[in-house]
Amino acid sequence: MARVAIVTGGTRGIGHAISVALKQKGYRVAANYAGNDAAAQQFQAETGIPVYKWSVSEFDACADGIKRVEKDLGPIDILVNNAGITRDGMFHKMTKQQWDEVIGTNLNGLFNMTRPVWEGMRARKFGRIVNISSVNGQKGQMGQVNYSAAKSGDIGFTRALAQEGARSGITVNVICPGYIATEMVRAIDPAVLEKSILPQIPVGRLGEPEEIARCVAFLASDDAGFITGSTISANGGQFFS
Repeated sequence: MARVAIVTGGTRGIGHAISVALKQKGYRVAANYAGNDAAAQQFQAETGIPVYKWSVSEFDACADGIKRVEKDLGPIDILVNNAGITRDGMFHKMTKQQWDEVIGTNLNGLFNMTRPVWEGMRARKFGRIVNISSVNGQKGQMGQVNYSAAKSGDIGFTRALAQEGARSGITVNVICPGYIATEMVRAIDPAVLEKSILPQIPVGRLGEPEEIARCVAFLASDDAGFITGSTISANGGQFFS
């Protein structure tokens, strides 16, 4: 039977591309989403991938949602922690709510999703966990102290958990995308893109969601069984670590 994968934030942007790529590789895929019902229903109609709604910032909601997915599709073999939000602002103006919302989704969400599937992966002696961080979790970004802190935490989470899962056949890796041509990035003023963002990227263009999805598909495969605790920097040469 085909392995089961779940992608958080899996109906839009990078998550959309990841969900489709995994389905094309033969996995049974579930796409989680938090709020945009119209986009989720359109995604399901176009791809045939079932969608499940809950917020990854809520532990009980994650546990219940994962039970629903496993009842419908089977035990989770592959978890892609992709869901993320931004609440940008300079630190001297940042509110506690802006901090809590970003940490709650972008960092706590990894624990909330991974903990309920961890014991099953250990028992079955197989698992693939791929976390989606950010170039700004590696280098930091002005106006994104909350986001950069959470995404940096995702990298630490990955490196520590990889050591715990290795003997049980579970790999844990993290991908740090740079500027990707998602709806959010394309909404940036074209003048800002041309003058401020693209000059930072040596390859001279935005990345495509499908390029991140191909990284995920490889890390989810049997071919990547000897790769764990690793960080893939998919940023067009913007930052090296």
